[in-house]
Amino acid sequence: MASVLLPLAKGFEEVEAVGLIDVLRRGGVEVRIAHMDGDMDTELVLGANGITIKADTSIANVLSEDFDMILLPGGWDGTYALADNETVQKLLKEFKTKNKTIGAICAAPYALDKAGVLGNEFTCYPSVENEIEQNGYRSDQKVVIDGNIMTSRGPGTALCFGLEIVKHLVGIDTYQAIKEGMLLDYC
Repeated sequence: MASVLLPLAKGFEEVEAVGLIDVLRRGGVEVRIAHMDGDMDTELVLGANGITIKADTSIANVLSEDFDMILLPGGWDGTYALADNETVQKLLKEFKTKNKTIGAICAAPYALDKAGVLGNEFTCYPSVENEIEQNGYRSDQKVVIDGNIMTSRGPGTALCFGLEIVKHLVGIDTYQAIKEGMLLDYC
């Protein structure tokens, strides 16, 4: 079974996090949610729109070898926290070194750029490309796959992004079954 680490920081975009978790779990992917050290006293993480998600573990307890992919949801406050968190930045670099899959949606490609792991081609929420210190922004695609780096645009593309991740980690048959079952004919 494929496994995905999804770090959450206060201010994450709820639609992206929940949409990705839902689609991935429908595909049989194990998703573990990690909260940031020092970010809170409990494992509850408050999203950008007031929705709270319960994390499974602290980022301090995470080992890159336990996962096939690291996946970052957007939301500016959450993205800045992920970009500034030493453990998250270290994990991103380890995933890249080990040729594991790295994903980010909305503002979160900024955190990949800060770690130096963003692909040559990427997409993100419109205007975030101005914060990223490299060329290669694609505004014409919902999801951009550049080797093992996967990026997507924002809340409206979260389910399509989840499907592409399922296709990458699990396979086309599972992708197709979820797509049909969820009526995602626009992806």
